[in-house]
Amino acid sequence: MRAGRHTVEVHRPDKVLFPAGDGGAEEYTKGDLVDYYRAVAPFMLPHLRGRPLMLERHPDGIDGPRFMQKNTPEHYPEWIARVEVGKEGGTVCHTVCDDSATLVHLADQAALTLHRWLSRTGQVGRPDRMVFDLDPAGDDFEAVRAAARLLGELLDELKLPSAPMTTGSRGLHVVVPLDGRQDFDDVRDFARAVADALAADHPDRLTTAARKKDRGDRLYLDIQRNAYAQTAVAPFTVRARPGAPVATPISWDQLDDPGLHARRWTVADAVEQARTRPWAGTMNRPRALGPARRRLNALHG
Repeated sequence: MRAGRHTVEVHRPDKVLFPAGDGGAEEYTKGDLVDYYRAVAPFMLPHLRGRPLMLERHPDGIDGPRFMQKNTPEHYPEWIARVEVGKEGGTVCHTVCDDSATLVHLADQAALTLHRWLSRTGQVGRPDRMVFDLDPAGDDFEAVRAAARLLGELLDELKLPSAPMTTGSRGLHVVVPLDGRQDFDDVRDFARAVADALAADHPDRLTTAARKKDRGDRLYLDIQRNAYAQTAVAPFTVRARPGAPVATPISWDQLDDPGLHARRWTVADAVEQARTRPWAGTMNRPRALGPARRRLNALHG
């Protein structure tokens, strides 16, 4: 298969990765996954380029074993970008997806879900994205919708641009573009301060408790992805769940759609949503956290 400047061999395109299931879940093959990633590449690649990836692979489909792959295998084509980053006691050579051919190759490897770093290869210690993960206690999307509105309003008060994304699982991510001047510790500390402030204002609905037993029925404001070597699911990536749902960027206006839920889009229709460019302009408005920290202190002491 031709993809950009390279030809990629796709093995066993008829192999079923997402079996048809209860509740009307559609069947999708490896060929369907490849076709989806080829089609969504123009919209997805800007969110992947220059970022180390962790690959969630399901060679036998979603009902088979799962492999979380960090190191790039030696047999990967030489034209696939890589970056070696430090870890405790050594280094890891991560795959970097800079073009559509790499995206197709990863689909051929049954890398269903791409988890990206929040920093780029030139400055791996300084993130240019901050992520809030809104994780409900159950499958209650109304609680997610309400929490997203509250978080969006607070970020607006702090004059930080933000953009929501369905996760393809249960909740939403809210993503904030940063200027890359702060390190991960500073970004995580700020994210924690925002989450703590929001939970303090709504203690019956929101929590920052890391232990599930301490959360009760409250929605968890998870900021733990904002750390070195941690990852978040990439925009437009497929999730390893029945029906092949997609983590899909949305506009803030779409939060009011009564039909919205975390698995609203799948490989069958996520490209149509991508073409609406719901995050247009937002990720091109990075901010420093210093002024936002001062505003937060003024609002919440």
